Amino acid sequence: MVGLKPSEVPPTLMVKFVGAGAAACIADLVTFPLDTAKVRLQIQGEGLAETGVRIVQYKGVMGTITTMVRMEGAASLYNGLVAGLQRQMTFASIRIGMYDSVKQFYCRQTEIPPTATVKFIGAGTAACIADLFTFPLDTAKVRLQTKTPVNVKSAQYKGVFGTISTMVKTEGPRSLYNGTSPNITRSALVNCTELVTYDLIKDSLLKSNLMSDTLPCHFTSAFGAGFCTTVIASPVDVVKTRYMNSAKGQYQSALNCALTMLRKEGPMAFYKGFMPSFLRLGSWNVVMFVTYEQLKRAMMSARVSWEAPF
Repeated sequence: MVGLKPSEVPPTLMVKFVGAGAAACIADLVTFPLDTAKVRLQIQGEGLAETGVRIVQYKGVMGTITTMVRMEGAASLYNGLVAGLQRQMTFASIRIGMYDSVKQFYCRQTEIPPTATVKFIGAGTAACIADLFTFPLDTAKVRLQTKTPVNVKSAQYKGVFGTISTMVKTEGPRSLYNGTSPNITRSALVNCTELVTYDLIKDSLLKSNLMSDTLPCHFTSAFGAGFCTTVIASPVDVVKTRYMNSAKGQYQSALNCALTMLRKEGPMAFYKGFMPSFLRLGSWNVVMFVTYEQLKRAMMSARVSWEAPF
């Protein structure tokens, strides 16, 4: 690697894992209030369907954030942050770090170039593998994000592992995997759309010479990936959030949850929280991919420096 620029040195798997995990955690820190607002908007209407009474009415992104700060304090916007960061460090490391390796594996096995289809399959495989390791943390994060002073059920949740322990004691171990099907479906959709769209937009910009492989190119590609991902994944994301937050026996399955929403709240219920979802995914993608690209280059630059002869 002597004589090569850092940008010309292919990143190792460890560089991808560490870079992706660190970038995802930074992105989560920046955008977590938007994610919490999205979750609150997504479960809105659930109480109405059960009791006929809506306790808190959230209106829009800023309205939800303002209401939460006024009624619960600013710290409520970061409920579940620890669980989110723990999940991202593992989940993002695997799904993003493994993407290139899985994609190249499929290319070698099929002896075909990295077409869009191969990229989608590679991204979906990486997401499913990542989900197997992180599902309980995601469930705990959602439960903590929906914790409010007036929600008696949520008062028992204290911390990441306290929430997991409480769920196992009161609802059984299977409760940690509520919404497995919609969550894996969502993860596959998000990962496929996010990574492949970013990949395709970036390749198109570079091949057409509209941009060089620099920050503006990364920003544009990440923003486009965030919008496409929100449109495709939002319905599954809403069902996943509702099902993961549901009490034992409330829904028979994820499909039953979706049908109940459709019957009682109409088709637009599947796009509840769309604006915070887009703001969150758009900004999350921008922060994550821009940071990831810079971290990869910084780590490879350090590696080149270490291996350079004195």
